[in-house]
Amino acid sequence: MKLINEDTKTFKVFNVLQKGESITESHAKKLGVGNLAAEIARIRQHGFCVYTNQRKAKNGVEVTEYEFGKPSRRLIAAGYKAMSLGLA
Repeated sequence: MKLINEDTKTFKVFNVLQKGESITESHAKKLGVGNLAAEIARIRQHGFCVYTNQRKAKNGVEVTEYEFGKPSRRLIAAGYKAMSLGLA
């Protein structure tokens, strides 16, 4: 597995998640990350299980937050299926 380069925005997001914290767009912007969804996609491509959750903030706005999680059996099975079909 290719390691995430420490000089990237992806690594900044990865560090937050690795500490057990969740991250939102507003938190990412403070880190200088403009497109959080793209960075999450890159982290997932490195083999990490990142969950997407929706919640309402105190002001009533719908917020998307991301956090590391344990992959479900179904997700692991899908990965093995993709590998057996030569897709991964």
